[in-house]
Amino acid sequence: MSEKLVEMTRGRIVESIHFGDLAVVDSSGKLLYSVGSPKEKVAFIRSSSKPIQAIPVVESGAVDHFQLTEKETAIFCASHNAEDMHVETVLSILQKIGLPEGALKCGRHLPLDKTAASNLQRAGKEPTEVHCNCSGKHSGMLTLAQHMGWDVTNYTALKHPVQQAMLGAMSLFSGLEREEIEIGVDGCGVPVFGLPVFNMALAWARLSDPSGLPASTQQAAARIRAAMTAWPQMVAGTGRLCTALMTALNGRVIAKSGAEGVYCTALLNRGIGIAVKIQDGNGRANGPVMVETLRQLGVLTADDLQQLESFHQPILYNHRQDIVGSGRAVFTLVPAK
Repeated sequence: MSEKLVEMTRGRIVESIHFGDLAVVDSSGKLLYSVGSPKEKVAFIRSSSKPIQAIPVVESGAVDHFQLTEKETAIFCASHNAEDMHVETVLSILQKIGLPEGALKCGRHLPLDKTAASNLQRAGKEPTEVHCNCSGKHSGMLTLAQHMGWDVTNYTALKHPVQQAMLGAMSLFSGLEREEIEIGVDGCGVPVFGLPVFNMALAWARLSDPSGLPASTQQAAARIRAAMTAWPQMVAGTGRLCTALMTALNGRVIAKSGAEGVYCTALLNRGIGIAVKIQDGNGRANGPVMVETLRQLGVLTADDLQQLESFHQPILYNHRQDIVGSGRAVFTLVPAK
């Protein structure tokens, strides 16, 4: 059963409460700490799957074949803001693999970054597929298809070898058989994976320490970790939790948000994965939960906490920019018995 994780206060009143389930797991599959019922709670991992979905792209040799950079590899893992640096990077990938922007089948929306969205509108332009926050992931899918000689027109279909390769990667990292993973359709039109929160954390633990996996998979995971830690701004962007966590902790963690209140983090060099699913799907709870989890695990220094304060205890403002409330984590990690 989900438990209380975050309270949002306005004045002296607790105005909203976010419940959820959380797991801290090592790469051997041992549950270290939990809140709620992470082994029973099944949810779609959403975009927190992206670094694992990038594994087959790297492992296939496609990144080396097309001479993609570490920066370009990082955006395979992104739910980006569509700031100029993100748009330029995705377009660079498409140019290198010889495909037009129209090959992306991710849909389109205004940039997540307010400044980028405003600039686009002031220029009288409509958003295109490259502005979709998932265009980096889709460029990775196209990179794999191009390298393998697969059809690029239907790469989003579950039966396509690209999607089967990514389902296989999720199966390998999560410790579940393919048929145990529930399949849905993500916001960007590709298959999305449903699995217990415990197995999400296990997948991220193995992303940190894939020592029990094939050598080529270990090498691919190492390159994904290196790309994300070297280019945290490519994974999300200005003002985003993923970028802030990886920047502040500087090579100690990798992190990735998912829609509907999912968030995953891996402690590097420790083989530990953390996953949370907020019951009501509100991602505003993820900052307090993830920073507090890292604090309770002893990962954060006083300086780290100071840098992440705006995510740990977010301030609520009204339309006049008066401070009217705040958010706070209200859980204690329970050691596994």
